[in-house]
Amino acid sequence: MASDLSTFSILLKRDLTLAYRHRSELANPLLFFVIVVSLFPLGISPESKNLQIIAPGVIWVAALLAAMLSLDSLFRSDFEDGSLEQIALSAHSLPLLVLAKVLAHWLITGLPLLLLAPFLGVLLFLPDSAMFTLIATLALGTPILSLVGAIGVALTVGLRRGGVLLSLLVLPLYIPVLIFAAGAVNEAARGFPVAGQLYFLGALLTLSLTLSPFATAAALRISLS
Repeated sequence: MASDLSTFSILLKRDLTLAYRHRSELANPLLFFVIVVSLFPLGISPESKNLQIIAPGVIWVAALLAAMLSLDSLFRSDFEDGSLEQIALSAHSLPLLVLAKVLAHWLITGLPLLLLAPFLGVLLFLPDSAMFTLIATLALGTPILSLVGAIGVALTVGLRRGGVLLSLLVLPLYIPVLIFAAGAVNEAARGFPVAGQLYFLGALLTLSLTLSPFATAAALRISLS
């Protein structure tokens, strides 16, 4: 167990180091997130009332698409240089190693989205009462995007043009997260309680955290066989 945890930390540190060395690639999902949200006031209306209504949905859809934009890099470089086969053949627990890579992906993409979202909420005149709910839904929802997306990436990692197939596999699974997260922010903006939506997102996160590493490990073995 101690050896597995040591390997977990080494793999996490490795992925974070590699991501730091390719900082330009890290900026792409964040720039996409900012640009998409910033275009809505120009394309719809600069009126604060209109923007306040659409703000939760706009921010969450942009965050979802930005997370999908970065999914392909989760296993692609390791697959191309043969590291993924070595990880799969190692004596350590593959689901635990998958969890390390997913955690690195979330720290690289999900956490920056979480930190940027409040500033974009101010841009769209999101009420202060809904700001905490926005942060809470992103904190619960973005790890789900990474965990569920990892399954789709593992299934399509061996395909040359798996981007479209990845979208078809992952997007339907993202819909419940989008509905409950954006709905919670909308209800908070109106002054209604949002505990139910947050509990549901917490349940989805627990389910994803429990099952996704094993499903992803099985999908990797299928893709590499």
